[in-house]
Amino acid sequence: MTETVLALVLGVLFAAGTFLVLRRDLVRVVFGVLVLSQATNVYLVTVGGISGVAPIVGHGDGAVTDPLVQALVLTAVVIGFATTALLLVLVYRTYQEHGTIDLEDVEGVVR
Repeated sequence: MTETVLALVLGVLFAAGTFLVLRRDLVRVVFGVLVLSQATNVYLVTVGGISGVAPIVGHGDGAVTDPLVQALVLTAVVIGFATTALLLVLVYRTYQEHGTIDLEDVEGVVR
């Protein structure tokens, strides 16, 4: 049941992120990248296992959750935060230079 709900939520997150990335507004593109990265993080945590126990020596036999995936996702969250901050600064700089954040109105865009 939990895996089904997570699969549906991940589908919605990936669809919303893709929809936002394909917009003309640069802020929506940045938010789309943010949603896609968070959806990827949730996917990785789901693949790593959500129903196991902590991998402690002598804890018992049974399904364990992989702590490596959780550590990698934590690192990805921090990197994603820094990347989002950089992208928002670039959007602000684009607005200063061109007076708009609409990609159709930005002058000098290679098409």
